[in-house]
Amino acid sequence: MRFLSLLLRKAVRKGRLTVIGPDGEVETFGGSEPGPAATIRITDRAFDWKIAFNPELKAAEAYMEGALTVEDGSIHDFLEVFFANKRSFDVSAGQTFWRTMARRAKRLHQHNPVARSRANVKHHYELGDDLFGLFLDEDAQYSCAYFPTGCETLEEAQLAKKRHVTAKLNLRDGQSVLDIGCGWGGLALYMARVSKVEVLGVTLSQDQARVATARAKAMGLADRVRFEVRDYREITERFDRIVSVGMLEHVGAHHLAGYFRTVRDRMKPNGVALIHSISTKSPPGVTGPFIRKYIFPGGYSPSLSEITGAVELSGLWVLDVEIWRQHYGFTLREWRRRFAANRAAAVELYDERFARMWEFYLSACECVFLYGSSNVVQIQIGRERDSVPISRDYIAETSRAYKDIEAQWTASSSALPLRA
Repeated sequence: MRFLSLLLRKAVRKGRLTVIGPDGEVETFGGSEPGPAATIRITDRAFDWKIAFNPELKAAEAYMEGALTVEDGSIHDFLEVFFANKRSFDVSAGQTFWRTMARRAKRLHQHNPVARSRANVKHHYELGDDLFGLFLDEDAQYSCAYFPTGCETLEEAQLAKKRHVTAKLNLRDGQSVLDIGCGWGGLALYMARVSKVEVLGVTLSQDQARVATARAKAMGLADRVRFEVRDYREITERFDRIVSVGMLEHVGAHHLAGYFRTVRDRMKPNGVALIHSISTKSPPGVTGPFIRKYIFPGGYSPSLSEITGAVELSGLWVLDVEIWRQHYGFTLREWRRRFAANRAAAVELYDERFARMWEFYLSACECVFLYGSSNVVQIQIGRERDSVPISRDYIAETSRAYKDIEAQWTASSSALPLRA
């Protein structure tokens, strides 16, 4: 394992990684600084030269195919070792070459016209409701939860997210709301329950629209909440409020300016929009090869500079920017634990390779948010500078009012129903 040994000898400083090779040879790397530890076994001799070309992708594929197994610890322990030493791995020859090529192909990778966007959504979001039910909360919130104290359950944190987002929108009875990338409808239904607004949720997933529509009907909200399979670029109506949670990541860096122009054109004169997206503290970069190839084709988490630059071109006012640093890491930790507890069901739904792929995905993303440079940004924008109150006090006040309404739901046994 010449190439792998050379890479690990230079990269692993924090923690310890022990590697058992195809012939049973054992070598340990690191140990000079405290940190996580794991032991892996490599059974494919070809892995040694594969890792030299694209370490990040080939390690993931080796785990998916069973050519890399974790002997001591879990795949999460192995990835913690990687992220503890990520800066060293990033300057390796293989990673440097891959990132150079990825940057050159960035526009091609993120070219997302309507037809391609539909195909990308189908790749990930139409894997079956049963799969997402293995690890999401009961309301099927597939985006970053909000942990005000860090001690909330996943259900409490997802409810807190919906409450916080809705409070920021400063809703008024009778207003119209557009939810771009509405998922299974949880946020749209929440908004309609705490305020007398009309909501249109749009998604490119047939499955999500079907489930969300059934939920609205079951809750008696179908007269004020509707869901449609439409691309945001196909919307022609104008709205008082626009919200988008976890959808900007599917737009693509080179479509950001067009996205915010569309948001502007779909807002009424005193309209307000809240855009919630994965971002990073780092300069603009590229999507990792594993995520791009297997999880979110066409996906890209824009930097704050890319987002604000696109907003500036739209002529809209930036009313507020809030950075959530570790919240998505806490969310993914809960998803990873729940998926692990239901792993056998995932294998039954798909197969062992798929379960390994999702283990790697959830664990790697958790590490990115807890140890890497990723974060979540909420940017509030409007046509006018005074579209919302001049201080943030209204957010806390409105959140308290929404909590009182939620307490009435619990008392009357009318909590949000299960997604399915």
